[in-house]
Amino acid sequence: MKDTDKTLLFESTPIPRAVMTLAIPTIISSLVMIIYNLADTYFVGILNDPVQNAAVTLAAPVLLAFNAVNNLFGVGASSMMSRGLGMKDYDTVYRSSAIGFYSSLICGLLFSILYTAFHTPLLNVLGADSGTIVATADYLKWTVSFGAAPAILNVVLAYLVRSEGASLHASIGTMSGCLLNIILDPLFILPWGLNMGAAGAGFATFLSNCVACIYFFVLLFVKRGRTHVCIRPSMFRFKKVIVVGILAVGVPASIQNLLNVTGMTVLNNFTADFGADAVAAMGIAQKINMVPMYIALGLSQGIMPLISYNYASGNTMRMKKALIFTMKLTLAGMFTVSIGYYLGAGSLTALFMESPVIVEYGTKLLRGLCLGIPFLCVDFLAVGVFQACGFGKKALIFAILRKIILEIPALFILNWLFPLYGLAYAQFTAEFILAVAAIIVLVRLFQRLEGERELLL
Repeated sequence: MKDTDKTLLFESTPIPRAVMTLAIPTIISSLVMIIYNLADTYFVGILNDPVQNAAVTLAAPVLLAFNAVNNLFGVGASSMMSRGLGMKDYDTVYRSSAIGFYSSLICGLLFSILYTAFHTPLLNVLGADSGTIVATADYLKWTVSFGAAPAILNVVLAYLVRSEGASLHASIGTMSGCLLNIILDPLFILPWGLNMGAAGAGFATFLSNCVACIYFFVLLFVKRGRTHVCIRPSMFRFKKVIVVGILAVGVPASIQNLLNVTGMTVLNNFTADFGADAVAAMGIAQKINMVPMYIALGLSQGIMPLISYNYASGNTMRMKKALIFTMKLTLAGMFTVSIGYYLGAGSLTALFMESPVIVEYGTKLLRGLCLGIPFLCVDFLAVGVFQACGFGKKALIFAILRKIILEIPALFILNWLFPLYGLAYAQFTAEFILAVAAIIVLVRLFQRLEGERELLL
């Protein structure tokens, strides 16, 4: 896509077309990522061994913690890049991308070193016991000790590429790794292949993330001179206004993710009290629930460059229309999915494991989890707007409300009132309240922006 094409996309292309041009590749990429996430659970589930399945579930918070770095430098730098493009400040765009790339690389290497040094106490914190600790450690050896840097880099590179409107290339890069992982999973996990179990799932993930990184490096080499994404070492220089702009968005986004990790760890520890079958069932229900969640997340991430660009260029009306169109589209889809999940929870759970006990657990847990889906998408869109516009404090407040004030206390209370099954309704409780708050904050935000625009005119 030429620079003039990108400008037309951000400035004058009809809203439905602009939103879908940016969002569809991101959604497709998200769907492939969902299949990729489900693949580990599905192929490990074929082993019909709750311990192996529980290992993948218990390891999830560590992999989710990667998103703290992804958000810090991926969301932060891409938001700064899109705003720089809107202001035609290309030096800011180049430096932001270089800072995002090299900072994420350094953090990925630190992740590997720290996990390898302190993996034993960490496994205990995650809720692994004598029955699950070996399988969990084997899975994390490949995904973290060896794989942290490529896992983080390929996501950050996708953010940087997407920030200039190249949503299709960003999605192809992400999907290349995901599709390879799906192909490798059965070969590495199952008895007819290498028979590595959960460790095989980790090995497949490591190799797939490396391939995704290679795609992005080749892309940037081929497009050199025609892309604003710059990873030249000479541009990796800290400039106060750029660093502050990246951190203003990235730090709250990163904290939000760390709070998500905390919430998942609390949830897994509560679930672990009910045994490996309950942990496996919760993991399956969470993975199934990720399908609509990733679609909503893909939509919110897809429109972020459009929101950032028009906010920076002062086109509040176009920014507002893009958000309203996206919200209507997302809510219609998510309410439909939520109803379908509630009615078909048993059949969906049975796709992953044949154990009657796990299916019974999973059915009841999925029915609780799916109720929060429509409200979660409103939260995603609101936080996406805050991040796109550089309103890091608002995003941070929502993150604290979501986990610290609402969801984690709800886990304690609901598990006490309704052991195990109450855990599945904590997210719904938090997201319903947050959705109401999000609509109120967004309405006031656009009223303020429109008032400021009228004063300038």
